[in-house]
Amino acid sequence: MTSKPVPEGRYLTLASGYKMHLIDQGHGPVVVFLHGSGSGACGHSNFKHNYPALVEAGYRVILVDLIGYGYSDKPADIEYPLDLFVSTVKETLDRVGVERYTLIGNSLGGAIALGLALAHPAAVEKLVLMAPGGVEDQPEYFKMPGMALMKEVFMSAEPVTAARLKDFFIRGMVADPASVDDATVNERYELMKLQNPQVVRTMKVPNMSERLGEIQCPALGFWGADEKMMPETGILKLVHGIDKLRMIVVPRCGHWVMVEHRDLFNRMTLDFLRNG
Repeated sequence: MTSKPVPEGRYLTLASGYKMHLIDQGHGPVVVFLHGSGSGACGHSNFKHNYPALVEAGYRVILVDLIGYGYSDKPADIEYPLDLFVSTVKETLDRVGVERYTLIGNSLGGAIALGLALAHPAAVEKLVLMAPGGVEDQPEYFKMPGMALMKEVFMSAEPVTAARLKDFFIRGMVADPASVDDATVNERYELMKLQNPQVVRTMKVPNMSERLGEIQCPALGFWGADEKMMPETGILKLVHGIDKLRMIVVPRCGHWVMVEHRDLFNRMTLDFLRNG
């Protein structure tokens, strides 16, 4: 029997019939991690360097594999707007029985965190956002060099090998190539084989920047100074939009602050969770 590329947790079936996979560890205040998009993305792969530190510090950590990703269902006959991600994550958390939580999200996961905070403000205690989507019009994202590289790699006729995936991560996602290890590449490559192209092809994330002022919970933002995926105009949109947001710009860092600067990320996040 072939071993799983990343650890397997538990499954919940939603009212729609879709199965959602999640890892649920620890005891204490609830922290929910929401991963980004891209080939082979899932909760564990994105946050394996972070969530154990929060469990050890006395938090209950839930990592949700978004619909279309990881071990969650990947229906090919639906479209994937932001509202679908928000509603499936919310229903998953409702079924787990948690009513109030901190959301930690990067990229697409950050956009989902923003969407959830806007749609269900009573449920969201705090936000931690790492270069979130959802604060620009879609054409602006595709002007970024990392997005252009992603299109080149994943929409060409040439097969996506593990070596090409690693090259994309190094050139598009990080500032320090040494932060992309073979174990992460291999697990994401194996997870990529489980995906279908529908989720990326039909994903629609609206520009929520005009609504950021509605978010009243405390928030912490991280942004890599060498970000290649998200326009840096998002920094000031978040700072001016969310009244209680503290922004940390991290030097020598790309799109994956929680990977490249994991100790800094874990320290700052724990301080924020404890002290606001």
